[in-house]
Amino acid sequence: MIKENIQDFKSKIPENVTLVAVSKTKPIEDLQEAYDAGQRILGENKIQEMVDKYDALPKDIKWHMIGHLQSNKVKYMAHFVDLIHGVDKLKTLKVINKEAKKHNRIIKVLLQAKIAKEDSKFGLSFDEIDAILTSEEIATLQNIKVVGFMGMATFTEDKEQLKEEFSSLKNFFDTQKSKNSDLEILSMGMSGDYQLAIENGSTMIRVGSSIFGSRNYYE
Repeated sequence: MIKENIQDFKSKIPENVTLVAVSKTKPIEDLQEAYDAGQRILGENKIQEMVDKYDALPKDIKWHMIGHLQSNKVKYMAHFVDLIHGVDKLKTLKVINKEAKKHNRIIKVLLQAKIAKEDSKFGLSFDEIDAILTSEEIATLQNIKVVGFMGMATFTEDKEQLKEEFSSLKNFFDTQKSKNSDLEILSMGMSGDYQLAIENGSTMIRVGSSIFGSRNYYE
């Protein structure tokens, strides 16, 4: 079923939109099935779980860290992680840079913008993102590359509100992109709202349950 779900998604989304299959809590066999179906980008939200899966699975998989990042654990994934979503502190960027340097790598990151009305969502204001991107400090971080932004919309059925949140980030992204050619990824949209996110400019969606089925939560 995983293969069919992946094929279905890829047939429904535009070519310029990247599908991240969110494989957190799922067993190795499910991830292997996704790999066999041609999916090469997998998203995890716990570093230790991602490390274990990286060790067990083919090495051409691109691993995305999509959960809120604990900077003291960056060192465990610095040798292989392809893209880190959701960075919301300059301090975290410095840690990623330090760990990437040890492996002679440049790690790509997305800055997380706070677009949701809910208090529970992490993220930076547009002004804070602008301040980071124009800071003298970021210019010294040679082993990271900010390649775009990530935003999580409010958990709501109100499509007008979702549209407003997604489009606000798209407009900000376009403004920043005109000043910074490295910005190429706008990660918005999950299983429940990805279509609206794509309509409003998303170039990367994160889909879990619609591919792998309902999730088994554990610590």
